[in-house]
Amino acid sequence: MSKYIFVTGGVVSGLGKGIVAASLGRLLKSAGYSVYIEKFDPYMNIDPGTLNPTQHGEVFVTQDGAETDLDLGHYERFINENLTRSSSLTSGKLYQSVLNKERNGDYQGKTVQIIPHVTNEIKDHILATAKESGADILITEIGGTVGDIESQPYLEALRQFSLDVGRENCAFVHVCLLLYMSCSDEFKSKPVQHSVRELQRFGIFPDVVVTRSDKQPPEEIIKKISLFCSVDEHAVVPSTTVKCLYDAPAMLYRNGLYKAISKALSLKNKCDLTEWKKKVATLKIKTPKVRIGIVGKYVSLRDSYISLVEAIKHAGGANLTAVDLKWIDSETVTEANVANKLKDVDGIIIPGGFGERGVEGMIVACKYARMHALPYLGICLGMQVTVIEYARDVLGFKDATSGEFAHTEHTVIDIMPDKKGKKLGGTMRLGSYPCAVKDGTKIKEAYGSNLIEERHRHRYEFNNEYREALENGGLVISGTSPDGHIVETVEVKDHPFFVGVQFHPEFTSRPENANPIFAAFVKAALENVKH
Repeated sequence: MSKYIFVTGGVVSGLGKGIVAASLGRLLKSAGYSVYIEKFDPYMNIDPGTLNPTQHGEVFVTQDGAETDLDLGHYERFINENLTRSSSLTSGKLYQSVLNKERNGDYQGKTVQIIPHVTNEIKDHILATAKESGADILITEIGGTVGDIESQPYLEALRQFSLDVGRENCAFVHVCLLLYMSCSDEFKSKPVQHSVRELQRFGIFPDVVVTRSDKQPPEEIIKKISLFCSVDEHAVVPSTTVKCLYDAPAMLYRNGLYKAISKALSLKNKCDLTEWKKKVATLKIKTPKVRIGIVGKYVSLRDSYISLVEAIKHAGGANLTAVDLKWIDSETVTEANVANKLKDVDGIIIPGGFGERGVEGMIVACKYARMHALPYLGICLGMQVTVIEYARDVLGFKDATSGEFAHTEHTVIDIMPDKKGKKLGGTMRLGSYPCAVKDGTKIKEAYGSNLIEERHRHRYEFNNEYREALENGGLVISGTSPDGHIVETVEVKDHPFFVGVQFHPEFTSRPENANPIFAAFVKAALENVKH
């Protein structure tokens, strides 16, 4: 029988519940348990696929093609497991399922209510995910904070669920902001107390209270929280700021999280983080250092590129080098200033995105990298920019563009035929697809295989009407779908490293296994380091 851990949050959002859940998953895996993680998001969107990344952050894509919250990326990276669409439930998806059942007559004419119909749907989802995963322990993170109107059905469902499966099989972890007043140089526990009492008001009594703060709180604060929140002292676990994200499991272990969870769930295995710490050590190397420029349109909110940033770190670790990132707003890049903006970087990445804003700056940066032997990696939109720039500058198609932006005589990137006329949400080419790789290319050298699989999120693609012209002009089509129809990767000959990929390799990169194309790119950038 599976055991269940539920992670809730209090006081304010953005505390890092996802990192606590992911770290807990790593601790349990390091103790020999199989682990699966899911997230419940109370917002009414079906999924985050249509949300602006500057508002909500990156949309993470699972192997089976679900557009999900960025926390699922953290889960996969920490526990080194592929999650599926079952790991993401939103209120939009939840209520859609309930209403579809009502329309189909599944409730046999009964009045449909939050209790029991919505709460039953939530409980059924938890049980189905546990069964599908077969995991020893299922961790469920509840988005938002206790007290939000949207999250109330979830809390009620969790209360009921703990009674259904037995309280001994469930552990509740509550993550709260522990306020520090710099003016008086003291911690204030009152917000934590109020948050825990709000949770208790819903009939949920946390087994563990995780206090989030920048520095370690004094023992008297721990005792005070224990007393007023009816939680054992050993189960009040400080979560302090770490320099490296992947140090969080070790920090939480030292502060007693695994011990507290083990007691709550009667777990017997010991946790051994030795191998994890060895891998994390490679991510904290100080020298040598390589500087990578990210030329993107969402640089004002770094969470928009969180998987990309982590993949670069993993690649740095694989090459035993430190990586310094330079963020460059593509809207600010022009022919006049591109040399100055890129003068101090050893390689550039143009990441994915949607819409025309900032694309001309990306094209300028792409051209500069191609002309100045600067290692370059274009991802999704970045790959399409690669094709547009090459068509304009090498083939002389000055109006070359993408059908996403305009339709000209030379629309070298266009919408996929099966995506025409469809709505926005969930209609892209999503999830993992195979790519056949040609010998003698950078992609083949990086992956070491003629058939690879990576995750996609796009509805525009290379327009095959221009394939012959571009290949005759020197652009290398280095990877395609197995049937040869969809162009997946392009390269430029006689360049240290100039690759564009239609897929998102950042989604499969892990601390323990850096994605091959990122590792190859950082290696090329390291060889280009300016002394």
